[in-house]
Amino acid sequence: MRRSSTRRTWVLLHPATGVAGAATVNKATAKEQEKIDGFFNQYADKAEDHCIGPEGIEALCEDLGVPPTDVRILLLAWKLQAARQGYFSLEEWRKGLKSMRVDSLDKLRKALPSLQQEMVSPYNFKDFYTFSFKYCLTEPRQKTLDLETACQMLSLVLGSRPHVASFLRFLQEQSEYKAMNLDQWSAFLRFCDEV
Repeated sequence: MRRSSTRRTWVLLHPATGVAGAATVNKATAKEQEKIDGFFNQYADKAEDHCIGPEGIEALCEDLGVPPTDVRILLLAWKLQAARQGYFSLEEWRKGLKSMRVDSLDKLRKALPSLQQEMVSPYNFKDFYTFSFKYCLTEPRQKTLDLETACQMLSLVLGSRPHVASFLRFLQEQSEYKAMNLDQWSAFLRFCDEV
């Protein structure tokens, strides 16, 4: 017996009208992106094409009521997967804010605590911790952080976890090491988690 060949087609229905159409979805997506782009343009550097630079990030921090050195700004950079320290590209902004369901300053302000909640997951924290190291690498072939930067970042990212203060003190008092690589950075997190 031969089966009839039928194709299944999924159709999206507008919730209010029940009318099918992809145009509604596209309009919503376009409107959402337009709002995200408008939010981006409030802080974008006019001299640098499609980019929020250091001044824009500083203005964003001021509008959020958060110091630029606050870990939440680093969490935002992580969520945006920012490739360059002190800069957010339009594409990073769009992808990151869309994933956070944020399209305005008020929504971003409300979303910041949820970014901190994401750090409860060991997987997310490890990803953020690794991102934090790489985010500070400012030169194309740079593989290490100078100890001053590494200490500042460890303090910011790990906060008051056990062993952090004594490790930072050790790094500042010793004279043998001048820089920290990613393996050393990662090993310290493992040490903190296991000891």
